[in-house]
Amino acid sequence: MDHNALGRSARGTARVRACLGIAAVLAVAVPSLMPTQAQADPASHVATTQWSTETLAPGLEVRTGTITHPDVTHSWTVAVQSPGISRLTGAATWSEVGTRNWADTTAAKLRDAEFQPRVESVRWPDYSDTPPGVMGLRVRVGSFSTQAAAQSAAAAITAAGFRTSVAWTGYDIQQPADRENVHVAVIDPRVFDGTVEGTHDGSLAQRRTTSSVAARLHSLVAVNGGFFVTSDADGIQGTMSGLGAYDGRLGSMAAGSRAALILGDDGRHIRVADLTTTVTAHARNSSYRIQGINRVPGLVRDCGRPGATPSALPWQDVTCRLTDDLVQFTPAFGADLPTGPGVQAVLDASGRVVTLGVRGGRVPAGGRVLQGIGGAADWLTANAEPGDRIRVGEVVRDTGGRRIELDRDDSIVSAAPTLVKDGRIDIDAAAEGVVDPQDLSFGYAWANVRQPRTMAGVDSKGRLILATVDGRQTGGSEGFTLHEAAEFMRSLGAVQALNLDGGGSTAMAVRGTLVNHPSDATGERAVGDSVQVLPAPSD
Repeated sequence: MDHNALGRSARGTARVRACLGIAAVLAVAVPSLMPTQAQADPASHVATTQWSTETLAPGLEVRTGTITHPDVTHSWTVAVQSPGISRLTGAATWSEVGTRNWADTTAAKLRDAEFQPRVESVRWPDYSDTPPGVMGLRVRVGSFSTQAAAQSAAAAITAAGFRTSVAWTGYDIQQPADRENVHVAVIDPRVFDGTVEGTHDGSLAQRRTTSSVAARLHSLVAVNGGFFVTSDADGIQGTMSGLGAYDGRLGSMAAGSRAALILGDDGRHIRVADLTTTVTAHARNSSYRIQGINRVPGLVRDCGRPGATPSALPWQDVTCRLTDDLVQFTPAFGADLPTGPGVQAVLDASGRVVTLGVRGGRVPAGGRVLQGIGGAADWLTANAEPGDRIRVGEVVRDTGGRRIELDRDDSIVSAAPTLVKDGRIDIDAAAEGVVDPQDLSFGYAWANVRQPRTMAGVDSKGRLILATVDGRQTGGSEGFTLHEAAEFMRSLGAVQALNLDGGGSTAMAVRGTLVNHPSDATGERAVGDSVQVLPAPSD
């Protein structure tokens, strides 16, 4: 999900619950997704819920729900933007939230121009690593029944010298959404005799829709997976911008320490944890740190690698750069290798160097390719003569230091941030690089505004919960904020949960057919990887 999505503010939780009985043993309470008590308006709102249930196989059920608030009315409005400077890049930015001084000054100027502004306080959601209390203030003008009327007003305000955007108040968290359309799949590995896996469906350097992969694999249920490259300027489209492992093999590396869904033993052992990756090439008496797998050397989408600029920390939807970079390509890459400055070593199945030369070509069957630029190119030139053997060691660890051992029945799909930990809402939004408390232009709409979301979690009995909510649909389904997503997953019984890729990527397929309504105008988005729930072979 990109940072440019439409949306507005942040609050989280007084709730009206409705019971969902999943598989007769999973009673789930669905909150009305009101603001948190620290942020809520005193008035309560009644939620109306409608649910349908389908059993796809023993141990696998899907519920489709609509949560509405008939007593809530939303409208279009004009939002005035606050200027700023990106703390990360130094570039000029605009944000709907600004300082008290900016809000008061802007409101006064609007009144002088004969507009009638209102100043609204926006509070931080209950993230685990951001300040409590007021995030900032926003300035808005008018309440309009149609988008066209709001756009006309925005044009007049812009002509008076202000930067504006048109906003739908249903994306704000101050009041409940008009409607949220949700889909929830619950898989009990103790009963379900199929498998659950993360997959890129062949070549890592490709994009495919979740439903098309599901149809090809005859999946019972599928949801989209992690973050991936969407533009040639940021790398190779379809390659993952975070940790991905398929059939027990790393297909990409972690962007710092970020949330991941670990599907062990074909989905029979599942957990959520923040994971890091360390990959090292050893040759002769020397070693060199590999910073990427199956990506363009020098380009690091979502950052999070040592030595990257402008930051070695995770930053969502930001492309960092490395001048010294060693990247490994595996046969799963499935496309022509990147070309450009530097050198590459082609290795056979035993790790022996076959050739050392210019970058390009293809990964040999059963072999690997190492591409280096800058200092990494010098290291390869000195240590990768034909006939030499290069050994590559790969380590995946959680934040507790525990090593994650992978075999061919294991897969990992990652995104950000963590939503629920040890049964409590625990959103490390700043640490995982989706908001910046020092730069309100970064991640505001991405995290604190209602958006389409895809979520995954595990309950206390080890059951996998996959969920989607449609969003960006005024009068349709408005989505969740990150905090609402965490509340929703906890209400379903999740003791661990994470946010997967969302926005236009959000998709759920049942028996190969798309069941949700993606937000992209062009329809279902082709994505990088996905989580597929597969029937047993005999089925």
